[in-house]
Amino acid sequence: MAEETNQLRVRLVTPERTLFEGLADTVELPSKTGYFEVLYGHAPLVAELGAGDVIIRGAGENGMLTLNVSWGFVEVLGDRVTILASDALKPEEIDRDRAEQQLDRGLKMWKEAGESEAAFDDALRVIAEAEAKLASAGEAKH
Repeated sequence: MAEETNQLRVRLVTPERTLFEGLADTVELPSKTGYFEVLYGHAPLVAELGAGDVIIRGAGENGMLTLNVSWGFVEVLGDRVTILASDALKPEEIDRDRAEQQLDRGLKMWKEAGESEAAFDDALRVIAEAEAKLASAGEAKH
C-alpha cells in the first residue's frame, strides 16, 4: 500500500511500547550529528539517534506528530522507516520538573568531569537528553 501512495511506512518502538505505526509523508529525525529528513524513496541507511524530536508529517491530528526520543537507532529503506528508541515520549508525557532535575544533574557531572573525556561525554549525553525533553515539553504548551 505504501508504494501506491508514495508514503513511508513508519514504526517507532521502545523496549516498553510502540508509540507510532502508520503512514507518513516525511519523517524528520535527530541523529548524533544533526537532524535529517526522510522522504519516500530515500537511500537505505542505518543511523544512530541522538536526543530530540522525531517529527512525522502526514500523521496525527494536524497532519504532524511530534515524539521526543532519547538515543537508539533508525533503519531507513525506500518505503519504510523503523525507529528503535531507547526512550520515547509524547510531549505531554514529559515531566518538566524531572527534566529540570536531569539537566541540573548533567551540569553537575560536567563540572565534576575533570580531565576525563568519558565523564564529559556522559555529562553531554545527560544534558542533551534533558534539553531535548524541555524543548519538547515547551512546545506542548503552545
